[in-house]
Amino acid sequence: MTDNNDNKNLNPATEYDSPWKDILQTYFSEFMQFFFPNAYNEIDWRQQPEFLDKELQEVVADAEIGRRFADKLVKVYLQNGQETWVLIHVEVQSQEEADFAARMYTYNYRIYDRYKKSVASLAILGDEKANWRPEQFGYSLFGCRLNFQFPIIKLIDYQSRLSELDNDNNPFATVVMAHLAALNTRNDRNNRKQQKLALVQRLYEKGFEEQDVINLIGFVDWMLTLPPNLEAEFKLEIQQIEARRRMKYVTSFERIAKLEEALSLVTRLLNRRLGNVDEALLEQVRSLTINELETLAEDLLDFTSMADLTNWLSARG
Repeated sequence: MTDNNDNKNLNPATEYDSPWKDILQTYFSEFMQFFFPNAYNEIDWRQQPEFLDKELQEVVADAEIGRRFADKLVKVYLQNGQETWVLIHVEVQSQEEADFAARMYTYNYRIYDRYKKSVASLAILGDEKANWRPEQFGYSLFGCRLNFQFPIIKLIDYQSRLSELDNDNNPFATVVMAHLAALNTRNDRNNRKQQKLALVQRLYEKGFEEQDVINLIGFVDWMLTLPPNLEAEFKLEIQQIEARRRMKYVTSFERIAKLEEALSLVTRLLNRRLGNVDEALLEQVRSLTINELETLAEDLLDFTSMADLTNWLSARG
């Protein structure tokens, strides 16, 4: 997904998909609490959610369901002790898709057919079409009737609730504000720089933990892309703010860069050492800190099989 008017060199395209996928996994409980509070209250958060990306890929691999973005299959437990499966389908797109509801149904029945577990299909819609709200798929024929309904969240509905978002400390308040800012400043990068600056300042003022600041700055930075000249101005202004506040968080920009560099190096080494590492294991590797990645880079020299990587990651968990 790209901005139609972007010049590839001067106006880097806005990337909507990957940042959502990463932040969803980092803050899954906060995601549920922010968007689906009733479901959040039914989940037993004392038991760690399990992300089943590999299993989801296997379930829908041969389905004619079009392009997928930040799809997540998450195993959770309910407060009553029962195990359930929750399909979180985050669809961040710029235009209406005619078969979206049918695709949601396809996900749902395929997962149920494989696991014989109840599946809750939830959708986040990040497009700009106010009237496009697919939340039902069904048909009726010869007395046979199908009616599949699923909850949706329309992000542009938050345009009228910005003050409410600003007062909310849930990480997804920042996520939604950044997403809306990306939509609203698609053709005005000077305004985008100011909104990006305001979002980062807000993170400092809210008193988030350092790692949360780093995670959310990473999302904001990825979502609100700027041309090189404005990006340089933005980082200079952030450094000046830090100096006044005697903070050093956005050395976090440097830390984000170091993390991405370390992750890229470890991924290349793992693939060279063990062959192509499957996506489920790579998701676990991506969740490691810089120090853990550096340790893995040393330890993997002794790996001889994929089991060594699996055991190493299990020991870290």
